[in-house]
Amino acid sequence: MLRLAALLAAVLALAAPARAQPVDIELVLAIDISRSVDWEEGLLQRESYISAFSNPLLLTAIQGGYHGRIAVTYFEWSTWGDVRVVAPWTVISDKDSAARFTDVLRREMIWTGQRTSISQAIDFGVSLFARNTVEGDRKVIDISGDGLNNSGRHINDSRQEALAQGVTINGLPIINSRLGPGVPPPADLDAYYKECVIGGPGAFIVVAEGFEKFAEAITRKLILEIANLQPVGIERFAAPKVQRAQFLNPRPITPVEGPPRYGPFCNGPPQGGGGQLRPLLPTPR
Repeated sequence: MLRLAALLAAVLALAAPARAQPVDIELVLAIDISRSVDWEEGLLQRESYISAFSNPLLLTAIQGGYHGRIAVTYFEWSTWGDVRVVAPWTVISDKDSAARFTDVLRREMIWTGQRTSISQAIDFGVSLFARNTVEGDRKVIDISGDGLNNSGRHINDSRQEALAQGVTINGLPIINSRLGPGVPPPADLDAYYKECVIGGPGAFIVVAEGFEKFAEAITRKLILEIANLQPVGIERFAAPKVQRAQFLNPRPITPVEGPPRYGPFCNGPPQGGGGQLRPLLPTPR
C-alpha cells in the first residue's frame, strides 16, 4: 500500500507543471544588423554587450533586485523574415552566470542583413516571452538600431499589440554619420524612436552618438532597465511622445518646437527609407 502511494505521488509530481522561476525582469535584447551596419559596427555592438554584462556595476544592479536575478535573451534582426537568436534565454544572478551569457555572444559569428524591420524586432521579441521558463515582474524589449522601419508591417501595429500584452519597449537609437552601405540614418533618429518605437510603463531611450559611444550607452541603459530606475532629470512616461534624448553625460536640453517630426503615422520622410511595406513573410513565432 505504501509503495502504491509513493508511486502515485511520483506520477503526480511528474504530471504537475514545472513552476516558473521568478526573476526581476525578462529582458529581450534586439540588435539591428541591417545593411547600414557593417561587419565592424556589428562587432562593436556585440563587444559592447559583452562589456556591459562584464561590468561590476551592472551585476550590482542585478543583485540589488527583489529576486536578485534577471532573464535575458539576445537576437539580431534586419529585413522582415531575417532574424536569428544569438543567445537563448539565460538567467543571470552573479559573475559566473553573466560569463556564460557573454561566452555565447563571443562564440557566435556576426552577420549582416539588408533592410530594417523594427516591427519584426518587436513581434519576434514578444514571441520570445512565451519561450522561457521564468516569470518576470517586468517584460521589456530593448531595441537598438540606426535606421527607420522600412520592411515588414507597419510599426504602429506591432507596437500597439506589444503594449496590449503588458510589454515595455525601450530604445537605443544610434546617431551615426559614418559613411557606409545603406541609407544614412536621419539626424533626428532619436525623435523617431521617441514617437514611433518606444512605449509601455516607464519607457525611455538612451542615445548613442555613433557606434564608438555604444558601449557606454548600452551599459547605462541596461543598468536603468534592470534596476528600474528613473533617469535623473529626465521624465519617463507610459505613452510614446517627444522627449529629449538621454546620455551618460547629458547635453543641454533644447525645447522641442513645432509639431512632431514624424506624426501619428510614423512614416519616414520621402525617399528616406522610412516608408512602411506590406509583410513579406508571416510573423516569426
